[in-house]
Amino acid sequence: MQPEKSPAEPRTSAEKQKIVNRLKRVEGQIRGVQKMVEDDRYCVDILIQLSAAQAALQKIGFSVLERHTKSCVSQAIEEGHGSEQINELLKVLRQFYK
Repeated sequence: MQPEKSPAEPRTSAEKQKIVNRLKRVEGQIRGVQKMVEDDRYCVDILIQLSAAQAALQKIGFSVLERHTKSCVSQAIEEGHGSEQINELLKVLRQFYK
């Protein structure tokens, strides 16, 4: 595991709350899927709900990625050490899209 880094520009309270709210919705979706499995619901219905949860997580991920690119990567480029940030970004993108 890599050491934690701080964002170039800390997230605002509104940004954090928006992400947390989305994560809570996904958490609720996952609990719903768990209940569907426990209730022995139809497989296709479960798959549809899993797909919705995955899409929601991808949307959150893209939002975080967009902010990182516009703040941290952009700042690193302006400060002359952009190649390091770009390499880090590409590495995480490989993980994100596995």
